[in-house]
Amino acid sequence: MNPKFRFLSLLLGVAGLFTLVASFSVLNKTEPAINGRENPKTEKLRLQPGFKAEHLYSPSEKNQGSWVAMAFDNKGRLIVSDQYGALFRLQIPAAGAQNLTPTIEKLNIGKAAITDTVGMGYAQGLLYAFNSLYVMINNRSNAKFSRQSGLYRLQDLDGDDQFEKVTLLKELNGEGEHGPHSIVLSPDKQSLYVIAGNHTDVPKMDAYRLPSNWQEDNLFPLIKDPRGHANDRMAPGGWVANLDPEGKRWELFSAGYRNAFDMAFNEVGDLFVYDADMEWDFGLPWYRPTRICHATSASEYGWRTGNSKWSATFPDNLSPVINIGQGSPTNLLHLKDAKFPAKYKNTLLAFDWSFGIMHGIHLKPAGATYTADHEEFLSGIPLPLTDGVIGPDGALYFLTGGRRLESDLYRVYYDGTENTAPVAAAPINKENELRRSLEQFHGEPNPQAIATVWPYLKHPDRFIRYAARLAVEHQPVAEWQQKALNETDPIVSIHAIIALARHGKVEQKSAMIKSLLKVNFKTLSEPQQLDILRAFELVFLRTGTPDASQTAQIIAYLNPYYPAKNADLNRALSKALIYLEAPGVIPKTLALLEAKEQPTNLTAGGSTATASAELIMRNPQYGLDIADMLKNMPPAQQTYYATMLSLASKNWTPELHERYFKWFYKAFSYKGGLSYVGFIDRARKLALKHVPENKKTYYDKLSGGELLSKNGNDLVKITYPKGPGKNWKLNNALPVFEAALTNRNFENGKNMYEATTCNRCHAMRGEGGSIGPDLTQLGTRFSSKDMLEAIIEPNKTISDQYAATHFTLKNGESVVGRLTNENASTFYVSQNPYEPEKTVKLLKKNVVSHKYSSVSIMYGNLINSLNEEELKDLMAYLMAGGNEKNPIFSAKTEVKKEGK
Repeated sequence: MNPKFRFLSLLLGVAGLFTLVASFSVLNKTEPAINGRENPKTEKLRLQPGFKAEHLYSPSEKNQGSWVAMAFDNKGRLIVSDQYGALFRLQIPAAGAQNLTPTIEKLNIGKAAITDTVGMGYAQGLLYAFNSLYVMINNRSNAKFSRQSGLYRLQDLDGDDQFEKVTLLKELNGEGEHGPHSIVLSPDKQSLYVIAGNHTDVPKMDAYRLPSNWQEDNLFPLIKDPRGHANDRMAPGGWVANLDPEGKRWELFSAGYRNAFDMAFNEVGDLFVYDADMEWDFGLPWYRPTRICHATSASEYGWRTGNSKWSATFPDNLSPVINIGQGSPTNLLHLKDAKFPAKYKNTLLAFDWSFGIMHGIHLKPAGATYTADHEEFLSGIPLPLTDGVIGPDGALYFLTGGRRLESDLYRVYYDGTENTAPVAAAPINKENELRRSLEQFHGEPNPQAIATVWPYLKHPDRFIRYAARLAVEHQPVAEWQQKALNETDPIVSIHAIIALARHGKVEQKSAMIKSLLKVNFKTLSEPQQLDILRAFELVFLRTGTPDASQTAQIIAYLNPYYPAKNADLNRALSKALIYLEAPGVIPKTLALLEAKEQPTNLTAGGSTATASAELIMRNPQYGLDIADMLKNMPPAQQTYYATMLSLASKNWTPELHERYFKWFYKAFSYKGGLSYVGFIDRARKLALKHVPENKKTYYDKLSGGELLSKNGNDLVKITYPKGPGKNWKLNNALPVFEAALTNRNFENGKNMYEATTCNRCHAMRGEGGSIGPDLTQLGTRFSSKDMLEAIIEPNKTISDQYAATHFTLKNGESVVGRLTNENASTFYVSQNPYEPEKTVKLLKKNVVSHKYSSVSIMYGNLINSLNEEELKDLMAYLMAGGNEKNPIFSAKTEVKKEGK
């Protein structure tokens, strides 16, 4: 998901009324009641067999904040940080102790420390190493806390067990949810690695494994996020750096991430990063799921602002180990030091805050990198995971909380029958060793480098080719540019020209194009064809448009292969040919735009470890938006072609324009992420710049201009609350309704009913969803107090009729949804409340257990976006059952919807 700890501004619907109407139904006798459980903190956790969980502490109950970072010191004590406050140190009882309450002290930092103002806190990363506590402060310019974002070293020099010396190793220009994050110790225990999100500037480094000549490098028509997110953030995005313990020498190690919160080394010293998605892009061709990346030396992972994110096929960046899916990454750790069974010794745990899942990522060496199998190691509803660490006892300790949510500290340990003894690391394979040997040249120039690495530019392993090319780029260009231009091996030539395009001079443009045109395109494999198309693109981007003669040659070279059978190839070919204004490219691309959607690994929701539908009922705050999108997903491949065609200014006919602009009108009927409508509208407006002036009004209307709000980010059919909203609780909401409701505004009540998405799940007067109870007669059965209680506190009473069921499967995964039917062999589970007819079939022989969730599938506090008058109109609409003739309403008053 977008930032860590994000809340949606528009709440999800009067769905808590499920609970109210359903509370009169009879409990299913085959399941226990959901309420009144003895230990709800651990009861909600779903663990793998043999593991046990202990709830150790709830800091929020002691007014100690919401904890988001943790580390053990050299005495086995746990140090933690409140996201917006101080550091605390805990002495934790051993596992299984009768009294698990830890001993806690608040740390005052520095000789003059009296308050947090001059102390230490606001940390999103902690590490104890080199007899020091390293603290990564992420401070959003809080005036009450004087220390700014940066990496600090805390030391106890006088032996009093307090940190009186504070040293700022480096101030970092970045803050907030995409600011500086974590710190980890290097595998050889001689240095540190730090990681920061894409709103943190890369500071001046002493060395750069990834050369600092980065650019946006995408011919795709740039459209920045329509809602303004990260619009001023350019390459290289989030980054990883290596530094010595004193912070004197910093080296950029890897970059191109969106908002990678954490990283971890495996048992053989390879580094992995857990990167975030941008959920507002869901349904768009540039959407990238949360993913685990193998952060090798000089690696680039291609985050760019807006729609300019690089394709995973680009050879100048690397592909992920595994795409996980939607979520909010907060922590990554490796289980090499955990006292867990052998199957976990090569496993990463990736924490997702939004959906409360610890993803077990079982790494498998694959050449110079890795693939992975996925397991749901631990989950809970709700379980806003923030950080975790393996303790000195080999147990897993983890935190929940963030954004001032209720915070808890847990311990998980293995108590089963399998052996938990340490397992020797397997030998590093030859491809991994080769990659590492090439990475030794990612530094100062070396006269042996070119001769050593050049042959590996054609190695079949992508990570080895990448390491070899970066080794070339670290050498003086004059030593290898002619070698690159004269190269006769087609594969070596492609990657040598990519290197030269990134470092050479404009004067070499013609020679580089000539070299690429010598390669026989037809004889290349599809991945190699994508590589040469990227090489052409980089030459265009770094040196400019080729002259007319070479433009014609390139068009003649590529045009016969467009369209291709492969969707990813069609993206790359359309980009190059539209940029070059190739004859016939517009009708060819329109034909693809109108054709059945081509499968591609790059479209939203492609190959991911967790299916989007599986996440819906784990967090209704996000889940109902996912459900709405899955019901009417945009065709991402078509969107790519439509956006690319907005660059075309020539060779249009009225008939082609007619076909093209009609597509946009249809595109507005699909449901994507929050920025979907805005991106489509921006592409539409780019295209309108290329139509005759006297036809702009016509094509604007044809393409759906009248459907849009003034800012182009939303459709006008919804009237949003004016607010300002309020944190509504029963104690401040009930007094609003002490007097009878009279003279309320029917239209505004109906608008609030739709704006809070009640109609998605509930029917009223024959219209709306069917998965929740009909609300037409609600006002005749319940008081305003009953309604408010169900809306504000949906978890207070939950009926099995509308509860989610959590199924644990034998393969370690789990499924969450509503059990709609079952027979002797099968459970039928509905996961999408907007498509309840679609069910997942679970064979009972594959199910270990199933139980009701103790949390309503509906989101509480849904009325917080409404002001008092809007809340009154909504309640009047509910009490009247949508009948505008009810005496509760005054004469009908029209409420104008936002228009153009």
